[in-house]
Amino acid sequence: MKRMSTILREMMARPGLIDSPGVHDPISARVAEQLGFRCLDLSGFSLAAAWCVPEPLLSLEDVAEATRRITAAVNIPLIVDVGAGFGEPAHVVHTVRSFENAGAAGFHIEDQIYPKRFHYHAGTEHLIPAEAMVEKIRYAVEARRDRDFIIVARTDAFRTSGYAEAVRRGKLYAQAGADFIMLFPNSLEEAGRCPREIPAPLNYANSEGNRFGKPVLSHQELEEMGYKMVNYAPGPIFVAYEAMKRMLTNVKETGRSGMDPGIYIPLREKLEDVDRPPGILQD
Repeated sequence: MKRMSTILREMMARPGLIDSPGVHDPISARVAEQLGFRCLDLSGFSLAAAWCVPEPLLSLEDVAEATRRITAAVNIPLIVDVGAGFGEPAHVVHTVRSFENAGAAGFHIEDQIYPKRFHYHAGTEHLIPAEAMVEKIRYAVEARRDRDFIIVARTDAFRTSGYAEAVRRGKLYAQAGADFIMLFPNSLEEAGRCPREIPAPLNYANSEGNRFGKPVLSHQELEEMGYKMVNYAPGPIFVAYEAMKRMLTNVKETGRSGMDPGIYIPLREKLEDVDRPPGILQD
């Protein structure tokens, strides 16, 4: 069988934008695969939300275990959010090996300090110098045993340091060997300029619900601009949270779930049949 990293490399070589929804557990990954998505992203935001902890508290082993569980459940590539790489360049070597062994097709690493600060979701990112991030990328590239393993370099410089610095960093990270550059432009105008100014495959992060007005763009818009991949980082966890809250509110207030049996009887059967070996329970 082909490695998932090789499958992802082949996708990159073909025309078209790669949709990569942000999953947080095996069932969200399985649903995305069944709906025809070709690639997945293990979102640090979503995983932390599902575990009810701030994202900076996730350890390498927390994320690696989540990766192992997801890659065991699906047959499409998974890219993993490893935050700031869990340390300095030498630690990044261990991070690469850990996620190769967990079955990931690649990971994205960002230019924030490690340990990450808790208030970065409120718009206060603490960036490391660009040269320090370049060193991390070079170590990551060199550490790969699987030459197809994807290294995505994310910069958070747009809001903190401005557009020009973000573009400068994107170029440096690509020159250091990153396969994708992940971006969070502040405006539609910036989003449109990036593909013309950064000579590398670009990964756009659709951050729905963000409080800063960062644009959330459609597949068609991003493809026309020239992006190669798009993440929908928090989407599934938002929907799961809202649906669970609504159902449990019904139970609390009325004693009934309010679920339509016509929908949920066949749904339960599908969940009960997940990975059931052929013929089991038929003797």
